[in-house]
Amino acid sequence: MSRKKEALTLSVPPETKEQLEAIALRLGIFWGKSPSVSGLLVAIAQQQVAVGEPFTLTEVQVQSLSEAAKFLNDSGKIEAAQIVLALLLDKGNLEPLFRQQLLEQVNQTAEAWRIRVNQLIDNHQPFRLFYQSKKDKLSEFTARSAKIRLYDKRLYLEIWCEDSEPKEIPELSHNRCLRLDKIVNLLPASENWRESIDYLEIHLHFFKGLAHKYEFKPDEDVANEMVGDVRHVVKRVSSIFWLFRDVLRYGKDCVIVSPDNVRDRFQQELFALCRLYNLEIRD
Repeated sequence: MSRKKEALTLSVPPETKEQLEAIALRLGIFWGKSPSVSGLLVAIAQQQVAVGEPFTLTEVQVQSLSEAAKFLNDSGKIEAAQIVLALLLDKGNLEPLFRQQLLEQVNQTAEAWRIRVNQLIDNHQPFRLFYQSKKDKLSEFTARSAKIRLYDKRLYLEIWCEDSEPKEIPELSHNRCLRLDKIVNLLPASENWRESIDYLEIHLHFFKGLAHKYEFKPDEDVANEMVGDVRHVVKRVSSIFWLFRDVLRYGKDCVIVSPDNVRDRFQQELFALCRLYNLEIRD
């Protein structure tokens, strides 16, 4: 038995009727093949359609969501980043230049390069890598081993190549750490594949609260034990740049014990930092 419907007569100017029909058309509310004003009213009454001021993002919300999309993308959560970018494009009152930048992010190929690199690694296939190292400079490397790593909340590609990096210590000079989103092209190369990039074992001591709160990292730490009040950790490190970033963050509660050349290099970094602040080192 069908429910009884009550008639409701609306008296509106013609232009208002056209506006209501346009809204119904946009929302896909029809009676037959024509947009339905009565169906629109029912949808509003049943709270299926929101009314009031159009929803737009504030400037602070746009900036926050933009940073969130960048973090998600750098963490490898590409689909989630794309959803946030779509929300920004749909609901943000954006400047034309910023809108264009977001559109470019939607279309960026970092995930495609990630998939391609993983295929090359799985197949033990060396490859030539073309990299946008600077705005107007294109660098080329021949990678004979590679690994994707997460550093500082961003995905990087670590490779082993014949060319040596003068900024690194000799044991790690063939390693490069590159951003995935800066890759321009990848081509197979006729070289011999290496089982891994180079690593160096670094001995660290942790003190005080950090000694007890330190979290073991199974992909880096090869030894981890408490000796008295000091935690002894041995790390397999592929880049002293990222090692020094961590040690500086730990501050006085962490010290590099060995090897000597890494400890000496870190001392040079500390001397340079002190000079920036006009600090004199005394024995």
